[in-house]
Amino acid sequence: MTKNDTNGESIFELSVEENKELTQKQKQILEAAINIFAEKGYAASSTSEIAKQAGVAEGTIFRHYKTKKDLLISIVSPIMSRLVAPFVINDFKKVLHTNYETVEELLRAILFNRKAFAEKNLPIIKIMLQEIPFHPELKEQFMKHVASKVYTRLEDIVTHFQSQGQIIDMPTSSIIRLIASSMISYLVTRFIIMPEADWDDEAEIERTIQYVMGGIGK
Repeated sequence: MTKNDTNGESIFELSVEENKELTQKQKQILEAAINIFAEKGYAASSTSEIAKQAGVAEGTIFRHYKTKKDLLISIVSPIMSRLVAPFVINDFKKVLHTNYETVEELLRAILFNRKAFAEKNLPIIKIMLQEIPFHPELKEQFMKHVASKVYTRLEDIVTHFQSQGQIIDMPTSSIIRLIASSMISYLVTRFIIMPEADWDDEAEIERTIQYVMGGIGK
C-alpha cells in the first residue's frame, strides 16, 4: 500500500484507523480490493481474486458486502468524505493560499504539489479516476466533498491574476478547465499510462506550464 510521507501512513490506513468497527478480515478485504481494483479496474476484477489476495473465503466477502458494487462503495465513499477531501483540501491550501507573483509560479507549485500527492496515494487515485465517471453516487460525492471547495478558491485566484493583466479576458470557468485538463493530462500520463517511461519531471512540468501559458497568458 502506498504511504503518506508526512506521517508514514497511506490514506487507506488512516481510514482504517478512523473506523474502529472494522474487523481484521474486513481490513484485509478492503486492502486487497483496493490493490486489485487499482490494478485491473472494477469491471475486470472478481470477488474470488479479492478473497484470494485477502486470505479469506469468498463467502466471507458477501457476509460483509452484499455485492461487488457495495465493496467498491465501501472503499471509496468513506475515504472520499472523511479523508480524501480533507487531505486534498488541507494539503492544497498550502498552495492555494500562498501569494504568488506570477501565474507560472502558481502553476509550478500546483503541479509539484499534485505530483507528490499522486506518488503517495496512487492506488486510491487510480480507483477514483477509473470509477467516478461510471458511478453517479461516487461522482456526486467527489463534487460535494472535493471539487466544489477547490473550485471556489481557484476562481478567486484566476480573477486576481486577470486583474493584474497576467491572464487573458476569458470566463474563469474556461480558464480553470484549460489549466485542469493540461495538468490532469500530465499526471495521468505520468502515473497511469506511461509510469515506466524515463521521466524528467522538472522538464515536463515546465513544458506543461509553457503550454498552459500559451493559451491563457498575456
